[in-house]
Amino acid sequence: MSEPSQAKTNASRAGLRNYVVVTGAYWADTVTDGATRMLVLFYFYNLGYSPLAVASLFIFYEIFGILTNLFGGYIGARFGLKSTLFIGLGTQLVALSMLAFAPHAWLVVAWVMVSQALSGIAKDMTKMSSKSAVKLIVPENASDTLYRWVAILTGSKNALKGVGFFLGGLLLTLFDFQTALKLLVVLVALALILAATLMRGGLGQANKKAKFSQVFSHNASVNKLAAARIFLFGARDVWFVVGLPVFLRGVLDWSFWQAGGFLAVWVIGYGIVQAATPRLLRSRVDEQHEPDGRTATILAFVLAALPAGIALALSAGVAPAVVVVAGLIVFGVVFALNSAVHSYLILAYTDSDKVAMNVGFYYMANAGGRLAGTVLSGALYQWGLQSGPSNGLVACLWASSAFVLVAGLLSLLLPRNPGPRSKPIKLGDLGD
Repeated sequence: MSEPSQAKTNASRAGLRNYVVVTGAYWADTVTDGATRMLVLFYFYNLGYSPLAVASLFIFYEIFGILTNLFGGYIGARFGLKSTLFIGLGTQLVALSMLAFAPHAWLVVAWVMVSQALSGIAKDMTKMSSKSAVKLIVPENASDTLYRWVAILTGSKNALKGVGFFLGGLLLTLFDFQTALKLLVVLVALALILAATLMRGGLGQANKKAKFSQVFSHNASVNKLAAARIFLFGARDVWFVVGLPVFLRGVLDWSFWQAGGFLAVWVIGYGIVQAATPRLLRSRVDEQHEPDGRTATILAFVLAALPAGIALALSAGVAPAVVVVAGLIVFGVVFALNSAVHSYLILAYTDSDKVAMNVGFYYMANAGGRLAGTVLSGALYQWGLQSGPSNGLVACLWASSAFVLVAGLLSLLLPRNPGPRSKPIKLGDLGD
């Protein structure tokens, strides 16, 4: 074998190794992130914290998630993706250790909020690193491979988030709060050690000329889509983050593992639909039947009717367990389809040479919606409880319906036809 061929083979093997390492690290972080969310939520609710106080524990998580999405692409460009991957895993290790090994008296709101702020940074640094790394590992001319590898990474993300929800509820059933967190510390530490040991070479080249101003989008269509994205994801988290888990635990009297299991099933199902939709979209794209702003608008208006229907059924006294479980499963399917259309449109509205920065801006808007949903989830649930045990979730559901309606109205402003682009777009450019 000639030296150039041998070098190419070695580079390919190193690339595959790096892909496996990055994916494994991302999986470990995703599982621990979901498990920690359930542990913190149920532990402090069980101590008697109000829904609003529980929601406040995650405010910094979402705020720093916004900042990380804003700065993450710039940091990755400046210092390389290998550095940001290790920073993400190391930060998650610190965040978990703050809760696992702290004196019991330190487990108060302020301390937990700081820990969650670090978790928010860790989650988005790891996500940004892993999703960007796939583009660098796969050869430029291997588009089929890129599609397949990106699908594996993204399809597994939501499924493992769901596994983390179930794991968190199960661990809190079997162990005390800090013992459960110590087990998660071990998992992240192993992921970090293995990544540092097995990684070969770097992930991307540092670009000292990268400009911070590039993180902001100057594309009107991208900005409109980002605005719609804020309300779309706010509509999910306004009932999902605090309202639903507290309702399952406090009103339906489900155990930790039952509540965590339902949330896990919901997120896993969402991931399955989300993973299948891009393949359907890709086949339609080949036939020149791309989804456009009208598609996003129709799906949003359909979605807006679902939480309103669930709220009306609960207010009418229909069996709450049946209404909530069945209704939110249907909501999850339509939401996943809507989210997938948004994921296609962000690519359709931008050129390939600007896709990284525009997607980063788009996910910053996504995090902004999650922040709004998190705060309102606790506040509205607590307000609704004053008029009845089920009315906390009812208030959250009405807010969800209003949020999706606004997303639909904003989607009316989106182009009906993406129009010609100066450079081709590949669905694998997006990642999530």
